[in-house]
Amino acid sequence: MTSRFVASLVMSVIVVMVTTTLLAPTDVAAQNRTSVKFHTPWGDPDLQGIWTNATITPLERPTELAGQKFLRDEDVDEFERQALKLSNADRRDGNAEADVRRAYNQFWYDRGTKLIADKRTALIVDPPDGRIPWKPEAQKEYTRSAASYGVGPFNSWEDLDTGERCLTDGISMVPLQGYNMNYHILQAPGYVVILHEMFHEFRIVPLDGRPHVKEEIGQWLGDARGHWEGDTLVINTRNFADKGHYRWITTWRAARPTLHLVERLTRVDSETIDYQFTMHDPTMFQKSWTAAIPMSTNHESRGVTDGQLFEYACHEGNYGLVNILRAARAEENVAEEATKIDER
Repeated sequence: MTSRFVASLVMSVIVVMVTTTLLAPTDVAAQNRTSVKFHTPWGDPDLQGIWTNATITPLERPTELAGQKFLRDEDVDEFERQALKLSNADRRDGNAEADVRRAYNQFWYDRGTKLIADKRTALIVDPPDGRIPWKPEAQKEYTRSAASYGVGPFNSWEDLDTGERCLTDGISMVPLQGYNMNYHILQAPGYVVILHEMFHEFRIVPLDGRPHVKEEIGQWLGDARGHWEGDTLVINTRNFADKGHYRWITTWRAARPTLHLVERLTRVDSETIDYQFTMHDPTMFQKSWTAAIPMSTNHESRGVTDGQLFEYACHEGNYGLVNILRAARAEENVAEEATKIDER
């Protein structure tokens, strides 16, 4: 599916949504709810806008901070400085291979430079230790996958992870890419649409109580169904495609049939949505776990949430994938020529 086709499809959905919104009948209950802040004209809590969740707060609590849920005020500046130092793609410590593996120049990253406001040491809030409760074999696979990132061998495109192949990095709205952590949320009566800047991913979430599609129909981002609990949007996503055997940069984000994802979005104020997600997967984890992160319209360094999201045309510009495979063949040729010389 081309990016242009996807863009056209998204625009068609938006046009239908806007038309539905303008023509939607009103009722007394909806009119009464419009007096409350952050509600749509038809009475649902209003989550609309462009949001970012860029932060340097890590998903898991660093081992050196075990038992420390929050940073002391006097430690925040040093933590942020060290985090930016470690994530700096412009570092020149190490050899040429390490430099190449860091990929983009620091200018192109948008990780954020600050911890989230409550100064938590991890995005994971349950379990209390702030760590993913892996099953032993699943943790081994996660460690192995992380260690092999960018290493090869690169015999075909299937030897690169799903993100490098411009497919997906996994579950939307989880801030791990380091860039393009921006989301456009739109609403119409009975629907919420979430467009993720990364990979031009979008989800259409029905709110009408319809059942999930058949289990046999697996999808990369799963099959989402939503409902309101007070002012909180709850999204239940099941029926993920069986893609666990692919290479993933982080295996817990991989699409797999045993995954059940529950997300909760609550509008806190004019600039903030409280976003939480819970991972249920008995094949991967000893128990379910939950992470929480604020989504903001007020970015710390520049107005990335002003204006519109632009197309992320990953496939059209993915010369990196071609060059990785070409470089691997070139290295093989060099090694082959060296062997021939030795044999002489």
